[in-house]
Amino acid sequence: MKKRPLRIVFMGTPAFAVPSLHALAEAGHHIVAVVTQPDRPKGRGRRLTPPPVKVAAEALGLEILQPGRLDEPDLVRVLTDAGADFFVVVAYGQILPPSLLRLPRRGAVNVHASLLPRYRGPAPINWAIINREPQTGVTTMLMDSGLDTGAILLSSATPIAADDTAATLSARLADMGAQLLSETLKGLATDKLTPHPQDPAAASYAPLLHKADGRIDWHRPAEAIEALVRGLNPWPGAFTFCDGQRLKIWRAHPAPEQGAAPAGTVLAGFSEELRVMTGRDALCIDEVQGASGKRLPTSAFLRGNPIAPGTVLG
Repeated sequence: MKKRPLRIVFMGTPAFAVPSLHALAEAGHHIVAVVTQPDRPKGRGRRLTPPPVKVAAEALGLEILQPGRLDEPDLVRVLTDAGADFFVVVAYGQILPPSLLRLPRRGAVNVHASLLPRYRGPAPINWAIINREPQTGVTTMLMDSGLDTGAILLSSATPIAADDTAATLSARLADMGAQLLSETLKGLATDKLTPHPQDPAAASYAPLLHKADGRIDWHRPAEAIEALVRGLNPWPGAFTFCDGQRLKIWRAHPAPEQGAAPAGTVLAGFSEELRVMTGRDALCIDEVQGASGKRLPTSAFLRGNPIAPGTVLG
């Protein structure tokens, strides 16, 4: 006798969550509702823009809920009446209160973009790159009232490539997370998956990033700055100032340098490059964007915006 489809409420917001939503639909689960963040103003025109999960859910013909708060009575009523077997939460953007976690019959499953218990928190992909980790991955867990502290169900690892950015790694982990979610729900539905608790002693935290976190400290080693550039690409972006003008750094690479110039100094002898002294070695800036321009290869940028050797960035 064929088992009935699982009844699922999906909660997610950014592009990272979209492959998981598609995986649920392709597996034939009954997605009762999709809960996502409200539309937000974006871009210089501040145009109201729907989150990627909303766009995907509309294409699938699913019911969409966009509460400002998770304790709104209408939302609580809908989720209570949903009769969900599971809530599936993928980068929703708010912490679910215990009152909601108790609603699904079999619990709430979260897809988290790290190898828990390492890098709990809202920015695990960024911090894994910034900290120059050799690998990261995705984990599914049964949610509890803590922040990414629930019992682990499954995990899958991937190396972090030398040229990975937060964008490329996020896309890879999103696809891995969707596959892992499918395996997780299959295991839970057939009672073949045993959750195991996290080791608190091995836990680390990946705090929320802010725009100010992208400001480059040129006293740090070149390889650390290069990792920062990749880890903050595309948001919030690594940046520095040149004569009071903000420069966003999109790509860079370290280069050996034994000079005695102060950290942040633009080095001479590289007419088509922007080579900057750091606390150890130099950083070659490969792609840059001015405050009001578009991102350009550094050679093209310098033709219209020359920066003299000896200039100190900061």
